[in-house]
Amino acid sequence: MNQKLKNEELGRLSVEEFKTTPKNKITVILDNVRSLNNVGSVFRTGDAFLIEQIILCGVTGVPPNKEIEKTALGATSTVKWTYFGSTSEAVDQLKKEGYKVYAVEQAEHSILLNDFSLTNEPLALVFGNEVYGVEQEVINDCDGVIEIPQAGTKHSLNISVSVGIVLWEVVKTTFK
Repeated sequence: MNQKLKNEELGRLSVEEFKTTPKNKITVILDNVRSLNNVGSVFRTGDAFLIEQIILCGVTGVPPNKEIEKTALGATSTVKWTYFGSTSEAVDQLKKEGYKVYAVEQAEHSILLNDFSLTNEPLALVFGNEVYGVEQEVINDCDGVIEIPQAGTKHSLNISVSVGIVLWEVVKTTFK
């Protein structure tokens, strides 16, 4: 029988250990994400996959916020974050710092996630608004577009689900 593990049996890092543990060179950029629950979920997922940071842009809510904490469950104190008024400014800054920046969106000439391959350069991933996606201006500023293959009748996934899928795909080899 498979016995469910207790929290103390999981061997998780403390907040102090998390802060000093080397991170995956991945930044998540949230482009005008309205739902504070989605923002909190992204923090929690970022913590799970040891990402370097989250950049919150535009109307995206910022910590401290009780609605973000409902789903972040404390990850706002572990995952480094910053705020930019403009997503394009954040993208430009990261590109100057040597990041390859990709929007996660459905677009012409996009790279399917299963065909995307990492380079040794730091990676930034832009996820967009729940209704409108990543702004076209931001897509124009990016090095490319990654698309999550979908086969059903709906044309999109919830942003927090998209973040989980994409982050798992790009970090899964670090879990071997």
